[in-house]
Amino acid sequence: MNIDLTRLNNNIDDKVIINQSFEVPQEYFENTDLIGLENVKTKGIILKDEVDYELNIDVEGMMILKCSITLEPVHYPFNIKISGKLEEIIEETSGNIKKNENTIDIFPIIWENILVEIPMKVVSENAKNFQAEGEGWKLITENEPIKEINPELEKLKKLL
Repeated sequence: MNIDLTRLNNNIDDKVIINQSFEVPQEYFENTDLIGLENVKTKGIILKDEVDYELNIDVEGMMILKCSITLEPVHYPFNIKISGKLEEIIEETSGNIKKNENTIDIFPIIWENILVEIPMKVVSENAKNFQAEGEGWKLITENEPIKEINPELEKLKKLL
């Protein structure tokens, strides 16, 4: 997502308006919890002051994630606001940002902010009726205390 900064650098325009939709290639999802992204839209502006550029953008779309219980695809909406000095944002990101005098690729900035917004756990609507126990097994939730105590640890309790 290369943004042309020529008119901004030559003081022809005082801002660059960003209003784009884009698709993320499938290979970006390989080492993430994401199955995919849909309807990703970026809106915002890039301003220039005496020294640096100011970036103010909103990114919205739909994440497709796996349900934590059933592993079914779950659609999860997101809306991210990215703002700040461009040099500071570049330092905070992992690099890979192509910037020269007249263009900048802001996709790595957007991608990293999307990855930060991935929730740790999503649950599908179908998981509400999910069978949580069966013959010889039971699903233990985070809030449910474990009642069975290891006998070896019980012996240690006597020492204290």
